[in-house]
Parts: sequence; structure tokens; C-alpha cells
Amino acid sequence: MKSKLRRWGREALVAVMIFITIVVVMDWWRAPTMPTTFDSTPMHTLDGNVIRLSTLSDERPLLLYFWASWCGICRYTTPSVAQLAEEGENIMTIALRSGEPRDVTRWLEHKKFQLPVVNDASGELSRTWQIGVTPTLVVLYKGEVVSSTTGWTSYWGMKLRLWFAAL
Repeated sequence: MKSKLRRWGREALVAVMIFITIVVVMDWWRAPTMPTTFDSTPMHTLDGNVIRLSTLSDERPLLLYFWASWCGICRYTTPSVAQLAEEGENIMTIALRSGEPRDVTRWLEHKKFQLPVVNDASGELSRTWQIGVTPTLVVLYKGEVVSSTTGWTSYWGMKLRLWFAAL
């Protein structure tokens, strides 16, 4: 019985290592590229504020969240991002091809999310970042990309990425 448990444990460990390797390689392969106009491009939020990502990430790490109202995986990730925003974390979201500003605002109100949002109705901003998958999460600190990941990410995964970026 002990030998079977050991064998199963080894096989489980190998499976976990293969899974982690695949996730890391996929994140590396799909990693967005910071545009050259990063510092000089002002963005407009839905509530009319003008922001610069470099300024937002100067003092503490910024979680930049690319999402879409039509994205199936985003419905699981967005509540965690909204919770982080409620807790006072430094968050900025970009709604990718989710319609006109009133459509995005209506969607946020329907879901009861309070998020700072830049509407990327045409997808141009996301193209300059080379975002090919939603959701994509990018952690910026002092104007530099510290980490990025695509797909579903847990609340604690985001929280830890922000914490590690500040070290």
C-alpha cells in the first residue's frame, strides 16, 4: 500500500510540475509588450478623468486589467479585481471592445462593480499592448512591467503579484 501511495505521489508531483511549466511558458509567450508611447499617452476613464499609467505606478504597483464584457473567463476574474479595488489596491481596468462608454457603464452597474475603467471600444489600445487574450493582467511598478498573466487568476494570485512587485 505504501509503495502505491509513493508512486501516486510521484506521479501527482510530475503532473503538477508539467502543469506549472505549461502555465509559465504560456504566460511568457503571451506576455504583452509595453508600447513605446507608454509615458506620453493620456487615457480617459469612463468618469472623465485623464490618467497616465506611468504616474499611477510611480508610488505603488498598479494592476492593469484588460477585460471584456463578452469574455466568459472575465466573469470569474472581474469580481476579484473589483474586491481589490474596494480594498484600496491600485487598479486600472481597460474594457476591450465592450461597446460604447454607456454600454460599459450599464454593464458595470448591472454587475454592481465599482472599477476605474478606460474604454477601448475599437481595440486600438489593446493592440498597442499586443493583448491577444482576455483577461490579461499586467503589474506595473515605477513605469515598468513587473509581471503579467493571462486567463483566470484568483484573488490571492493578484494580491500576491502586487505584493511581490513592491519588494
